[in-house]
Amino acid sequence: MRDKFKNRRWPLLWRTVFLLTIFVVISQVVIYIWVQRSVNEHFEQMDSEIITHAAFNLRKRMVNFNDHIEPFTVSKSQALIDANHLHSSWLDYDLKTLISDKNGNLLSSDPSNFINDLPADFSLLQLLQDYRDQQFMIKINNRHYRAIIITHQEVLAFIALPIDVHHQYLIQFNRQLSLILIAITLLLVSVAALSVHWGFAPLATIVQKMKGINLQRLDERIVVGDMPLELRPLTESYNSMMVKLESNFESLSRFSDNIAHELRTPIATLSTQTQVMLTKPRESDEYIEQLHHQHDTLKQLSTMINDMLLLAKTQKELSDSQISHVDIESLITKLIDYYEMIAEDREIIFEKSGDFKTVLGDKGLLQRLFANLMSNAIYYAASNSTIMISATVLTSSTSLNAPKDDIQSPEQLWLRITMTNRLDKPLNQIEADKLFERFYRHDKTNTMHSGTGLGLSIVQAIANAHNGKVSITIKDECLFEVAVKLLIAR
Repeated sequence: MRDKFKNRRWPLLWRTVFLLTIFVVISQVVIYIWVQRSVNEHFEQMDSEIITHAAFNLRKRMVNFNDHIEPFTVSKSQALIDANHLHSSWLDYDLKTLISDKNGNLLSSDPSNFINDLPADFSLLQLLQDYRDQQFMIKINNRHYRAIIITHQEVLAFIALPIDVHHQYLIQFNRQLSLILIAITLLLVSVAALSVHWGFAPLATIVQKMKGINLQRLDERIVVGDMPLELRPLTESYNSMMVKLESNFESLSRFSDNIAHELRTPIATLSTQTQVMLTKPRESDEYIEQLHHQHDTLKQLSTMINDMLLLAKTQKELSDSQISHVDIESLITKLIDYYEMIAEDREIIFEKSGDFKTVLGDKGLLQRLFANLMSNAIYYAASNSTIMISATVLTSSTSLNAPKDDIQSPEQLWLRITMTNRLDKPLNQIEADKLFERFYRHDKTNTMHSGTGLGLSIVQAIANAHNGKVSITIKDECLFEVAVKLLIAR
């Protein structure tokens, strides 16, 4: 179900555009709200200042006018309004004024017809009770006003400022602002979509390269310089992957060719010998001799197949169940005791030195590793020579040959086991590096060692399976040194 949901997801391009659209829309909404609030606050502040200034002037005139007149009549209220209208600002803002007594009875209004616009339930006393000395919004005859009620002795004064113009302006401003923000949003989304499309366009090159991969085109690479900076790491990783694939495929092809070549010869020999023996009746001694030859050939085939199976087994790292603590000193000592009898015929001796620590690994595989190294050392060492086996403890910081893919703590300890012997014939470093190739034999004329050419390949595969490393160093063309590095157990 989860896989089906993933398959229904939008393409990355449209998901990116969708997220950018949401971001732009949210940004525009925030801008719209902020601008609208700022404009509203500006108009409210301006209207408040006009009302405050008008109330101040009216209250001042009410004080001056009542200093000499005790009772308040309609004529006095009209005189107060007429005196107030001496200020041009009063007319400029179209202020409306109502004057009433303390009981709320209207005495006069300015303009005079303003009193006719009042609703039937209009009451200054109620408004005074609700908004004493505070500005408030009121709607009279479908018009919006900002108003205030001031009191002085027996007089109530209602001052109202029409704000319909501001309302109309705000409606028009909001409409224009909305259109502008919508246009900006569409423009930004279009630019974002185009930018994202151009940004992902180079991925089409990688897709085409991947679609065109086949056995004949593994050498094709993508030019890193043609890619944007953001995609260059991906391009480099792709090229690196293709290099590994090409190398592994070539190695596999060579291995297959070598297997076919190595198996063809003994099988052809068995077939030829059998056909020859069947051409005519022979003595029993001839049959027995021929069976011995065929047995040796079959034994060689069995050894080769077992070696190839072991190589396949060690192509991946060991599982946790295979890893245990292996006493390397005891293991090497037993192998030396076994191979000493073979080495005596050529007057070769073993010398062991150093601090052999316990390592992590598979005991059977490690025994095969050192057995291969010792057998090779005996067969290819000069007569009357010494095979020296030494051990050295290294840390990750001091180890120059640490595996590149390993990520170990700085305190990790490694055991470096070195096996050195003097060769019977000179050998250079280039030829020595080829010894790890499968089925490669340096001295094909040596009849003493009829191996399969997989010995050192097995050694390298076992070391890699243990996250270790094996290397060959030639010193003075005749001193052959093999170094194996393994992880020390704690």
